[in-house]
Amino acid sequence: MAKQPMLKFVTVERDMPEKRAAEQRREDFNEIYAEFAQSKAKEQSGRCSQCGVPYCQTHCPLHNNIPDWLRLTAEGRLKEAYEISQATNTFPEICGRICPQDRLCEGNCVIEQSGHGTVTIGAVEKYITDTAWEEGWVLPIKPAQERAESVGIIGAGPGGLAAADVLRRAGVQVTVYDRYDRAGGLMTYGIPGFKLEKDVVMRRNDQLAQGGVTFELNCNVGEDISFADLRTKHDAIIIATGVYKSRDLTVPNSTSKGVVRAIDFLTASNRKSFGDAVPEFDSGALNAQGKRIVVIGGGDTAMDCVRTSIRQGATSVKCLYRRDRVNMPGSQREVQNAEEEGVVFEWLSAPKGFTEDGGKVSGVMVQKMRLGAADATGRQSPEIIEGADYVEDADIVIMALGFEPEALPTLWDQPELEVTRWGTVMAEFTSGKTAMNGVYAVGDIVRGASLVVWAIRDGRDCANAILNELATPKQVAAE
Repeated sequence: MAKQPMLKFVTVERDMPEKRAAEQRREDFNEIYAEFAQSKAKEQSGRCSQCGVPYCQTHCPLHNNIPDWLRLTAEGRLKEAYEISQATNTFPEICGRICPQDRLCEGNCVIEQSGHGTVTIGAVEKYITDTAWEEGWVLPIKPAQERAESVGIIGAGPGGLAAADVLRRAGVQVTVYDRYDRAGGLMTYGIPGFKLEKDVVMRRNDQLAQGGVTFELNCNVGEDISFADLRTKHDAIIIATGVYKSRDLTVPNSTSKGVVRAIDFLTASNRKSFGDAVPEFDSGALNAQGKRIVVIGGGDTAMDCVRTSIRQGATSVKCLYRRDRVNMPGSQREVQNAEEEGVVFEWLSAPKGFTEDGGKVSGVMVQKMRLGAADATGRQSPEIIEGADYVEDADIVIMALGFEPEALPTLWDQPELEVTRWGTVMAEFTSGKTAMNGVYAVGDIVRGASLVVWAIRDGRDCANAILNELATPKQVAAE
């Protein structure tokens, strides 16, 4: 009788892939975790309890069939595990690296709730798909039949690319328009290489291109081509621009030289890793080397900034957040990694302005806070502690306060494109359909700044809604 490969959580402890020493990983932008070996992936997958109501699957935005691919991995059936993983997730190797599993699948694992330590779902997902690439199981898209209809997608981030993948598999002609010179959106230019290696994103871009997706890069809609022209050119349009407008602080000296936006800082660093010419980096304006860095914010973007600053050779890196550690929105795993690498967190601290010397920032005027009464959502609101102000010295201050949508109706001269009071595009839940005929919207431009996995979910749902709306497939006329 074959040995039972599952339910080993009582006898086998949770074990993550080995993490490189902090002193070593401070020196480069490489992935901080090693890969699982096959035996270790089998062992850790075998800890799954195969519960009747899999909360890991329920709390995954994509509802990935996690118990099934864990079982297949435990049985050594990796190709089948990959096929099940890929069936619901366009980019499993990316989600395995950057999803906040501690808040989603792993955080809701049944054996975690019972005190045995969660299954390392993200690490196994990454292992399965990396193995699939190495073994040649990931193939270019080959539709069974081409269709005449075309869809234009504005934005080459995770939402737009996920929609492109689903539509191409159905034979639809897809063109993706993006303002940058490489596809991937924030996966390419916003997330540092130590969390998401750039070759991982580029190979997915290449796979889509090989499968027939057309990329129009360095194309700024509203300038290089009008939105009205795109609607004429395509049967449907998907708006997947994301949100790139940085939130600012209206405090004294906020425009001082050296007060920079997180997106600018991260983009400069990522461009440098591609070998691009980056004058702002070379001049030191967006380079932390030898400088005292203060990052303001408590989300994952702030974590990316502090950990990038460490790797660039900053003399000190501090993160100011107005609430405490328990109430910060960023991943606790990322905070731990940052602390190991030398970042100092100043909790319950908020900026009230900046000091400057000759027009250049020299410090942050900090107000100490305490958590007061809970608001309507149950979250405690920070209150100022009078007389506890101080100045935190800084050579560069990085503002990581989140992102807001650009004013698309104005930028694209489309006043009929309905937006919410927050500036996000109004679209139907699940389908992404807007009030404009044939126009859809997905991802952060609908939700506000959110997770990559939610953008993938939106892109897939929208593509399937479009396929339901489109006419019966027609054979493309011969060239």
